Amino acid sequence: MIKNYIKLIFELFFLLIMLICLCGNKLLIYGISQAKGQLTIIIHSQPVEEILQDELFVDSLKQKLRLIVELKQFVIDSIGINPSDNYSTFYNQRNKPILYTITACQPYSFIPKEWSFPFLGAVPYKGFFNKKEAEKEVLSLKIQGYDVDLYSPSGWSTLGWLNDPILSNMLYKSEGQLANLIIHELTHGTIYIKNNVTFNENLANFIGDKGAEKFLQYKFGLESKQYIYYKQSKMDEKCFTDYMIKSKKQLDSLYHSMSAMNEDTLKNTLKNKLIMEIVLGVNRLPLFKKKNYFQYSLIAFVEKNSFFMAFDRYDSQFEVFDIEYRSIFKSNLRNYFNFLKEKFN
Repeated sequence: MIKNYIKLIFELFFLLIMLICLCGNKLLIYGISQAKGQLTIIIHSQPVEEILQDELFVDSLKQKLRLIVELKQFVIDSIGINPSDNYSTFYNQRNKPILYTITACQPYSFIPKEWSFPFLGAVPYKGFFNKKEAEKEVLSLKIQGYDVDLYSPSGWSTLGWLNDPILSNMLYKSEGQLANLIIHELTHGTIYIKNNVTFNENLANFIGDKGAEKFLQYKFGLESKQYIYYKQSKMDEKCFTDYMIKSKKQLDSLYHSMSAMNEDTLKNTLKNKLIMEIVLGVNRLPLFKKKNYFQYSLIAFVEKNSFFMAFDRYDSQFEVFDIEYRSIFKSNLRNYFNFLKEKFN
């Protein structure tokens, strides 16, 4: 217990230092709000050991917690993820979103809105623990003419500065999805390049995918329902993602062809027509869960460019990593990850 209090003091001290760095800057109020939200989570998080001993906690969810404990050791031993205290505590979000992330994009080009922060550099997203503050920012960006995306992420990384907790909603994911998410965030804490979000997210997605696959093989076997479900889900995801990356290129070509146009009404008509064609095209994809993906694609009518930009940010470099991983490192994930650590850290 004393050790936990000491850790909390250090985490509070770190947040205080961050606020000092923001003093005199227009980000001060935003920084205070973020610190308050992060502190609330830290203070109300419990050690995983306590949750596992709680007789009132659901047994099936305890199994997911034990899985995370085992997964953490696996990724340290088998992949080369740096050891940390991340995901050794648990926060009950009571089935409510606790973080809201905003991305924004120019309406007739894929130029993202960027914000600059201490330690992180320039990033194309902004997070809020307060929904009203997030909605206020969305409205401001829309008034400025941006296409805007507001979503609640399943998890996030403080890049090793704080003890990131397991969030209760994570435990409702399948074993493969949960492993992917945890490995993705732990990758950020091991390799992070300032001012290069696209590389960071693409790398974390790649390592999360390959790492989850290897963990499921190790834990459940190639013939297990967990492994088969994960592989089937990833086939759907890749098919849909590849289609959206291709569709983004179509939109980009359209915007270049409209560069000489001055009439926004005509631009919007052409843009919305192509987005309609893209969304309807989802019904022609060979997907196992076509209905789910079609419903998801309807968000494109609201978020527009910011919707398509996300696929580029998270998955456009997957093939580049995969070719290097398979051809040079013969699908040895640990050797490949250690190479990347030496190259970028």
